[in-house]
Amino acid sequence: MISARSADQVFVALDHWIVGHVPAPFQTLASIVIAVAMIIVVFAALFALTTVFERKGLGRMQNRYGPNRVGPWGTFQPLADAVKSLTKEDVVPHRADHVVHYLAPLVLVGVVFLSYAVLPVGRNMIAVDLDTGVLYFFAVGAATELAVFMAGWSSHNKYSLLGAMRAIAQMISYEIPLILSSVAVIMIAGTLSTVKIVEEQARYTAGIAHWNVITPWGLAGFILFMIAATAETNRSPFDLPEGESEIIAGYFIEYSGFKFALFFLAEYIEMFAVSGLAITLFLGGWSSPVSFLAWIPSWLWFFGKLLAMIFGFIWVRGTMPRLRMDQLMNFAWKFMLPMTLIVILSAGIWRFLSPAVVGPRPLGGVIRWLVCALVIFAPYILLARKLERGHSMEKRTYRFAE
Repeated sequence: MISARSADQVFVALDHWIVGHVPAPFQTLASIVIAVAMIIVVFAALFALTTVFERKGLGRMQNRYGPNRVGPWGTFQPLADAVKSLTKEDVVPHRADHVVHYLAPLVLVGVVFLSYAVLPVGRNMIAVDLDTGVLYFFAVGAATELAVFMAGWSSHNKYSLLGAMRAIAQMISYEIPLILSSVAVIMIAGTLSTVKIVEEQARYTAGIAHWNVITPWGLAGFILFMIAATAETNRSPFDLPEGESEIIAGYFIEYSGFKFALFFLAEYIEMFAVSGLAITLFLGGWSSPVSFLAWIPSWLWFFGKLLAMIFGFIWVRGTMPRLRMDQLMNFAWKFMLPMTLIVILSAGIWRFLSPAVVGPRPLGGVIRWLVCALVIFAPYILLARKLERGHSMEKRTYRFAE
């Protein structure tokens, strides 16, 4: 019978077994190749499954059929989409910069896959364990703006350029609260290593894990992180860069065939990446929420949480209408940014409200929780009311041509 530890480390053991059969001078290279191949294969397969789940889920929410023709219950639809993308004509505008136009989707997909190097998908399952893993993730992710600009500029189309400018403005605006919401976790953990951040949350008190999300600053930081991540990945209701009603298809309007599919792939792969970082920072990474479930393999916990996050993205897309550009920018700078700074303040108060100050548990823990929650909740009410007063809804008047 396979023990729980063996099931947890089955992929690590398989990797060591394969590398052990490679000549010693090439073992490091073989380990790198295996890690890269596993990341590409696993998350590309997850992308294919997610496209089916999303279309099925949106169809259910909107009272219509999803894919149901290709294969049993439409499960072969990703394969049909891949064949269609590979066989469609690749049309490039005559006046476009052909080299940059060709490189843009490749750069976008490449930098997104690079961010997976520091995500621990299970115990001892990480491609590169960097002491500055969180910093590396955001540094690599910042290169996506370059790829988007390359696509918009090289197409020599005013709609694509306008879409690229929209996308870059949105990504920069929401990248700031995305990073600041992570600072609170880094302050509490005292490290930038994604592995050590997960290990800090994998401790248990009375059988309950020390996940950051169960603290006031962690819960608020997680919500702000996910809102900013939704905007970073251009998901609804923040899909302004590809607003069909205004700019047709945004920065990839002049792309077709497989290059268009690469932009589609990059959007989903980036969504998986930021979801994985949110799991690492706030949801305990590969750890279980309670100690008596710790026997379940760590990689199952990670991917179970990832599937739940994907379902959340799909749910939001099926229920939330698209924002206007002014609403999107105001929300980022007038609400998200101040709230992330307040979360950092709350995390500092949480760190220094020791049992010597608030008293022993459980009463001291309750006092600390309430104080930090009040520090977040009071400014939230004030900011929300200020934004509401600044954008009061007026009665709409309809006029018709006579």
